[in-house]
Amino acid sequence: MQRSAGDPVGHNVRRRSLDRTQKQELVETLHRSLSGATVVVVTRQSGMTVAEVTELRRQMRAAGASFKVTKNRLARLALKGTRFEGIDGFLTGPTAIAYSGDPVAAAKVASDFANSNNKLVIVGGGIGEHVLDAEGVQALAKLPSLTELRGKIAGLLQAPAAKLVGVLQAPGGQVARVLAAYAQKGGAQ
Repeated sequence: MQRSAGDPVGHNVRRRSLDRTQKQELVETLHRSLSGATVVVVTRQSGMTVAEVTELRRQMRAAGASFKVTKNRLARLALKGTRFEGIDGFLTGPTAIAYSGDPVAAAKVASDFANSNNKLVIVGGGIGEHVLDAEGVQALAKLPSLTELRGKIAGLLQAPAAKLVGVLQAPGGQVARVLAAYAQKGGAQ
């Protein structure tokens, strides 16, 4: 607890820590979020301003991911019973976690942000039961997201259909031209 400078007895003490109930609620909420996640990325963020953290959170939300700065001890408790228990060794120092249901979104946003801001460093993470080191998270970030993959698949599925329509129309057009040619030939005789 901190004492204010003018209060030697400590009557005007500002409490910055959470009480036991708040900590338990935080752990339960984070546990539920992590249980529903597909990927978790552990970052070390040292010296980031409130504006920078806010911008990172905004980018995470836009991608369907979340970014949470939490005490390592509470994060370890939240990881228990999830498939990400193996990443608790990454939780040392000033860390924060990013997580998402999309297997690429959290890694992609964290990686992009870390590339433009040296105050954020990717430590490691996990996808399912697999623990990833920093290079593994970077490799994951280079993959297309589910939304991008769906778009590519839709494009691939539409391309053959368009080609098929063209192929089917071509013989009909050719038959029509041949019939028109015979009609003209017959009319000329």
